[in-house]
Amino acid sequence: MNQSQLKLILNQYGLKASKSKGQNFLMDETVLNKIIKAADLQPNDHVLEIGPGLGVLTQQLIVKVKKVLSVELDKGLVFYLQKKFKDQPNLQLIEKDILTIKNEEIAKFLKNKNYKLVANVPYNITKPIFRKFLSYDPKPSQITVLIQKEVADKIIANDGKESVLSLSVKFYGQPQIIGYVSKTAFYPQPKVDSAILNIKVDQSHLKKYLAKISKFEEKKFWQLVKIGFSSRRKQLHNNISSGYKIKTEDVKKILNKADLSYDIRPEKLSLKNWLELYQQVVGE
Repeated sequence: MNQSQLKLILNQYGLKASKSKGQNFLMDETVLNKIIKAADLQPNDHVLEIGPGLGVLTQQLIVKVKKVLSVELDKGLVFYLQKKFKDQPNLQLIEKDILTIKNEEIAKFLKNKNYKLVANVPYNITKPIFRKFLSYDPKPSQITVLIQKEVADKIIANDGKESVLSLSVKFYGQPQIIGYVSKTAFYPQPKVDSAILNIKVDQSHLKKYLAKISKFEEKKFWQLVKIGFSSRRKQLHNNISSGYKIKTEDVKKILNKADLSYDIRPEKLSLKNWLELYQQVVGE
């Protein structure tokens, strides 16, 4: 779909892209094909799509998988999509805010707890989407999304600057940037470029580290991470000391046992480092 065709549809149905809903419609078919390839779709797959927009991705999904659940907030777009896909038995379209639907409800709609998430995610709900689908069950087995380039880069953290977001994604899955997408691939054109991010949702890469901790409590682990990042300008030892009310000398011993330098900053710790630190601060 080129820009002229897209504008024609919008005008025909009295629609327009909403900034408040983070709507930017994908036009580039090459990008679309890359998303589909990255999602590794199989005939028996069940797929959740968020924010289908004008249905260009939806069109590809319904011919490749057994069941597609598309959740769209915009009433006008839902009306258009209902007319476009009226004869598609394997597509279920819901007019609702995805953030208000529990994961259990999604699994019921799809009639399967083993599902994949494939979407061109509205920019304004990117982080809440990751929190929802990585932190709560049933989780998708794989997430393939088109998101802001800066967020994708932050998640991968190739610059050695980890964050609570990057650690969260890496704790629950294995992220990979498939490729970058120019802002010219969208209408209306956003201010920033995008990236295709694929996340294999499992914790197989953490088994050997978690096995070392006799009593691992996820809630306490994230409490440690948040305390560690409580003041980004300060070194880690300051945040640990104030957050846990531990004396400086004791913090030095803890960091030494975790093989961390005393002057290290929180963004320099890998997920493995945080798990080792947890073992010294909280675990046994």
